[in-house]
Amino acid sequence: MNDAEVSQLFLPIWADLRPEDAFQNKKPLLAHYTTIQVLEKILMNNEVWFSNPLFMNDMQEVRFGVNEGNALVLNSQEIEKACQTPERAHAFKTNFTFYYDRFANQHVLNTYVFCLSHHDKDDNDGLLSMWRGYGANGNGVAIVFDTAQMDVVEQSPLIIAQVTYATTEARLDWLNKLLETFAKILSTSNIPIEKFYIPAHSLFERIKAFALFSKHHGFKEEAEWRVVYMPERDTQNVLAPMFNYSIGSRGVEPKLRFKILPIKGLTADDLSLNKIIERIILGPSTSNPMAVATISRMLDILNQPGLKPKLRGSTIPFRAIG
Repeated sequence: MNDAEVSQLFLPIWADLRPEDAFQNKKPLLAHYTTIQVLEKILMNNEVWFSNPLFMNDMQEVRFGVNEGNALVLNSQEIEKACQTPERAHAFKTNFTFYYDRFANQHVLNTYVFCLSHHDKDDNDGLLSMWRGYGANGNGVAIVFDTAQMDVVEQSPLIIAQVTYATTEARLDWLNKLLETFAKILSTSNIPIEKFYIPAHSLFERIKAFALFSKHHGFKEEAEWRVVYMPERDTQNVLAPMFNYSIGSRGVEPKLRFKILPIKGLTADDLSLNKIIERIILGPSTSNPMAVATISRMLDILNQPGLKPKLRGSTIPFRAIG
């Protein structure tokens, strides 16, 4: 049994991901709610800033999925039984712990996320909850990206997927069912002990993906999609020169300043902000004719005149107080 054959055995642990929900089959409009100052920086520098998931608004996020998954795996009687002997169980746990430790100590610092919200085609107003939470309390902007204009590169270190929402109890239940499925495969596969690193890696990668693309159900109205940079997939360190930092109200944070420019082997040859920005919506607290005219002037000054016809003003009757 070669490595590829062992890996194929564990494809069922990904079976809950429906092909019709995959990014390449949906290519939705996705909105990024932010401040006008951030819009200016995006247009001025042709870049968007990815954040580290450990600094995001749902404090459970990656910590919950990866840490809970690790604890469940190492204490799973089903997996231990599936290994058939104490020696094989020890080998599996050692390999799984290696991947967990590598992620916790090396990869998580340089794992980055760019958050967006599903946007309806005919919506020129945006979501009030998103304006309040991320769009400067209605004084910001929603930058709507047309992902149909983005090519999918199979080996890209950037993964785009929809976030799923569930209660803490439901997420724990999902993890337990994952381990049941995994243990059944392991128990019937007769994998040589020297290849136990393959099922250990497969299980850890599934748990990691679950952690990165799931969230507490209290955030479900955000209808979030994420672009996630996976450093272990960037084997040539193509994006490593974009690693950076920011200093703000929460102190210093690691950032990935992703340039919206053609990158060989990673993006389309004609990638640009003008191509992928479908519209820019001014928030309901600032969408007056003077603001629209001033943003239009800003686009001229920043050498982005092609975006001027894409300006919209939200008509939600909301005015921020205070």
